[in-house]
Amino acid sequence: MSTRRISSVAHIGNTAIGGTNPIRIQSMTTTDTNDTEACVAQAKRIINAGGELVRLTTQGTREAENMKNISARLKADGYNQPLVADVHFNAHVADVAAQYCEKVRINPGNYVDPARTFKRLEYTDVEYQEELKKIDERLVPFINICKEHHSAVRIGVNHGSLSDRIMSRYGDTPAGIVESCMEFLRIFRREQFDDVVISIKASNTVVMVQSVRLLVEAMDKEDMHYPLHLGVTEAGEGEDGRIKSAVGIGALLTEGIGDTIRVSLSEEPEYEIPVARKIVDSIEECTRLRAQAEASIKDDTITLKIDETDWELFQLKAAMAVGALLIDRKATHLVIASETPVNPDSLIALADAILQAARIKFTKTEYISCPGCGRTLYNLQDTIHRIKAATSHLVGLKIGIMGCIVNGPGEMADADYGYVGAGRGKISLYRQKECVAKNIPEEEAVDRLLQLIEADKA
Repeated sequence: MSTRRISSVAHIGNTAIGGTNPIRIQSMTTTDTNDTEACVAQAKRIINAGGELVRLTTQGTREAENMKNISARLKADGYNQPLVADVHFNAHVADVAAQYCEKVRINPGNYVDPARTFKRLEYTDVEYQEELKKIDERLVPFINICKEHHSAVRIGVNHGSLSDRIMSRYGDTPAGIVESCMEFLRIFRREQFDDVVISIKASNTVVMVQSVRLLVEAMDKEDMHYPLHLGVTEAGEGEDGRIKSAVGIGALLTEGIGDTIRVSLSEEPEYEIPVARKIVDSIEECTRLRAQAEASIKDDTITLKIDETDWELFQLKAAMAVGALLIDRKATHLVIASETPVNPDSLIALADAILQAARIKFTKTEYISCPGCGRTLYNLQDTIHRIKAATSHLVGLKIGIMGCIVNGPGEMADADYGYVGAGRGKISLYRQKECVAKNIPEEEAVDRLLQLIEADKA
């Protein structure tokens, strides 16, 4: 049985995260944050499903200010769960949001550093320190606002939005991801601000797990013990999204790492909550299953037997039990057996899906799709279904489907093609990180994506 990592406690409104508190479950709205009625209704659905925190995008000052109205409406109706403002690109918006929300998420990759260009920049040591000084000068006033209004902070690093500065010094590596976080953490600690939660997310489960482990080591070396939020970003939808999330999140939870989680699915946000609850409730059992699975390894093969009649829970437990073993390449083959009757083909398909989620063996098209938020610039779920219907035969091809540019080309770093919201009703297409077509009308974009793929095959 795993021993949970002992973290400090962060207070987010009336909810405590970390320490011996339960692992908290959260989700994020997909509604326009200027639409108070829609946000309130969706937040209620998330909370009614069991969500303990609700995050909303605040891409501008108007959205940040409207969080006050959303919060007031929810509290008037008896919903007192903390609201989290999600901020990218504009540090001033974080200052505003901190006045109205129990927590503000900032992204070190775009809080002060300019938008990434994926160009290799060169910094002398003196120049690099000057850039860090700019972060310090901008971050301290924000911390003071948070202190004044008793707002917590999530430092949320995304693999897909590392700054050019970090990439220039560390490359596209877990070490760079961790240092992006540590630069900010050192300032928070110096300023004696402790209501901090950290997340390091990636769509690649191997990068996500390796980076979080490395972060824990880095914090321990500097005597930091902040609580951790876990998630596999852009996990997708349906069975594949659930399995990928369980592989990454489960690998860490079964090692005792993690204080709050989100399962990011390209579905209605309230659908994420029951999946997250099943994952959290399965930690102890899956920790035991992981030990048994590791003991079973022979001839590069894991043999896993599960006793579970609920098929979704069966899938989640299998993914959680073997996720770390596959990510660490302790074996590269997987055989799953059931103690109750299950179609053998379903067990083989599940094993293949887990191997793909762990980036070992690709037996179908890989979709890296975001869960959507108030920044999403087109009908995400319909588009995913249309792209899947047209490309599901392209085994091994990786396609990124992103609602906006925030993580866009970065989170699609290992995708072959990308479909990214560029403006209201406009789409940009990518070949790997290169934008090859800009501002295509949405009604033409799926066909243009297929044309691009076919042209490259010719």
